[in-house]
Amino acid sequence: MGINNNLSSIGKLFAWIVGLLLILSGLFFTIAGVYLITLGGSWYFAIMGIAMLVAGYYFFKLKPFGAWLYGIAYVLTIVWAIWEVGFEYWPLLSRLAFLGGIAMLVAFAYPSLRKAVALRPSAGGYKLGGIIALLLVISVGLGFMRHNVIPNSALPEILPVAQKDLPTDWQQYANTTKGTRFSGAEQITKNNINQLEVAWTFRTGDIPQSNGSGAEDQSTPLQIKDTVYLCTATNIVYAVDADTGEQRWKYDPHATAPNWQRCRGLSYYEDATTSRIIMNTIDARLVALDSKTGELIESFGDHGVVDLTKHMGEIKPGYYEPTAAPLVAKDMIVIGGRVADNFSTDEPGGVVRAFNVITGQQMWAWDPGNEATTNLPADGVYTRSSVNVWATLSYDPDLDKIYAATGNPTPDFYGAQRTETDEKHNSSVVALDRQSGRVDWVYQTVHHDLWDYDLPSQPLLYDIPNGQGGVTKALVQTTKSGEIFLLNRETGTPIAEVEEIEVPQGNVEGERYSATQPYSVGMPSIGNETLTEADMWGATPFDQLLCRIDFVGSEYQGLFTPPGMNKTLQYPGSLGGMNWGSVSVDPTTGYMFVNDMRIGLTNWMVPRDQIPQNASGIEMGIVPQEGTPFGAMRKRFMSVIGVPCQAPPYGTMTAIDLRSQQIAWQVPVGTVMDTGVFGIPMHLPMPIGMPTLGGSMATKSGLLFFAGTQDFYLRAFDSTTGAEIWKARLPVGSQGTPMTYVSPATGRQYVVISAGGARQSPERGDYVIAYALPK
Repeated sequence: MGINNNLSSIGKLFAWIVGLLLILSGLFFTIAGVYLITLGGSWYFAIMGIAMLVAGYYFFKLKPFGAWLYGIAYVLTIVWAIWEVGFEYWPLLSRLAFLGGIAMLVAFAYPSLRKAVALRPSAGGYKLGGIIALLLVISVGLGFMRHNVIPNSALPEILPVAQKDLPTDWQQYANTTKGTRFSGAEQITKNNINQLEVAWTFRTGDIPQSNGSGAEDQSTPLQIKDTVYLCTATNIVYAVDADTGEQRWKYDPHATAPNWQRCRGLSYYEDATTSRIIMNTIDARLVALDSKTGELIESFGDHGVVDLTKHMGEIKPGYYEPTAAPLVAKDMIVIGGRVADNFSTDEPGGVVRAFNVITGQQMWAWDPGNEATTNLPADGVYTRSSVNVWATLSYDPDLDKIYAATGNPTPDFYGAQRTETDEKHNSSVVALDRQSGRVDWVYQTVHHDLWDYDLPSQPLLYDIPNGQGGVTKALVQTTKSGEIFLLNRETGTPIAEVEEIEVPQGNVEGERYSATQPYSVGMPSIGNETLTEADMWGATPFDQLLCRIDFVGSEYQGLFTPPGMNKTLQYPGSLGGMNWGSVSVDPTTGYMFVNDMRIGLTNWMVPRDQIPQNASGIEMGIVPQEGTPFGAMRKRFMSVIGVPCQAPPYGTMTAIDLRSQQIAWQVPVGTVMDTGVFGIPMHLPMPIGMPTLGGSMATKSGLLFFAGTQDFYLRAFDSTTGAEIWKARLPVGSQGTPMTYVSPATGRQYVVISAGGARQSPERGDYVIAYALPK
């Protein structure tokens, strides 16, 4: 058949454009697909690429065979996609949508190709193209619905709760020293929450600006009687009226630090003679303020201040920064402190210290590197580079025990130099006697941690009904690895089964490896499934293909794949999993609420002579790990367009029934309204489920509040089902944890959130916003 010269120029041009698109796409698929095959990956992309090249060639020849060839290839692509991922929405969209768009263009070009070879004109191509276009619109529209949902199959039994466990104010970082983040307030309900409105807004004037490890607003305010207390990333403290948000006083410690500026929260102490606000600063001071005036309490420490750098040895700028809220346990203030990761084996230690809340006198010290130390070190300096406790501690007043979640001795990714004491205490829950600071028990969640799986969150202390009229005193510890440990907080023994499972072994010279790791098999694991090549994802097949190459080209054997000399994939990465936001719990249902993020990390060891000068690894890149033979390269496991390489969701909210130790429900949280490819906001309310950072808060009325998403919303969920029933647009994103209280002056319930900017967003602010029902 020859070419019909009567074919219009527009028809020819359109066919050639489609042909060019096929050839360019086919070249990419073929070249990258062949490389994927050499790595041991899927053959699909290379085969599809060749089919597209041939189809594109026939389009340039204006032959209908090109359309038929692509049509057959696309039908087989549908078959392949379903075979690989089933009927999961997001994986199918990645594989079929873009190529479906090409199929639509091919169908629209088909009548011109028939005319070009003098075949009878047919409108079938236009009809098919229209059908494909409609299907594409429907498929994209389905992206505005929630997927990857685990629904609740049965509503929970409502449990009786003691009045002492139903506080309606917010006097500690997590409302209680047990880490509950629960309020007995019930004025705002599922039935009237749609009436919630802004009651007041306070602007701090301290706008956090971050370079990846810089200033972040991650605070949870306190409420004491008729006053709300809040702190900024640089430790400025404000007291504002609980009903109006009007400023009552301000205290500025002029705290400075070169990085990691944040104040996650304050603490409060009151007795018959004094009421004071307690804060630790980013430049290592412990401060006591009069809660009524904001003035330093002269009788505390040195004119209101305790110097936390004493007996710590050399502290380079930014190497020791307490960022978590201090713990007030009866008459003591107990604090740990964040120590810089991965710079050197000679850094400040992670000592935990207790100070008298009235005088500021040091009462005891737990030095994780020297258990013989009970207060001041004999040689004048606490053990250098010991494990640290950078999360807020928890306290059980009945048992009179303090619970600390520990990190690693620095550096994170090489540990041959670690001592026997380091190995005992890293990545562990440690129970301390409040009066003496002596260790009562230790439970380790990762042996010889080489993944930066330090415990990031405040332990939850919760009494689980035992079905016999009594309770089991439990402790729940969430982890970056996605494992959740349920322990008896009296003894440290697991309540939910933990199994030691053999894990991959590494081959870095001089390093040693644990043969097994503890898996909390009796509790749900969240976001730490073993990935396969089929789990790779992209907004298009192109970035999906590159992610496949990245995945197959990395050493990966599931959770606890140790870093090596070659590129190694770690999933979850060092961000988690679960991070510092910890959990909330509703004792009326026994549900614990866990939010997570699902971002992998590629890392590998870098020989000492290949580490550039001034390697800092701010956020990502090479960290020096001085004092060891290797530095470490770290990169987020992201596609070229800035999207995690594995399929959504990237962040969820999960309710776990602590009685049955099963997932009650799980939903993705967060949309691409304020983020997207290349970090550009897409302004689309598609509930993909984005990484979360911050904590949740539950109320007796069956509401769960959360704002730590990458879009700019405060949300409320039905805590029994996970249904999103309300949301309010924030001026910027939030990493704070919501809190609530009932005003003693007006009886109104307020929900308060601090909004200084989502972690990934350049949009920053200084807002503290209170919501309430109309007067």
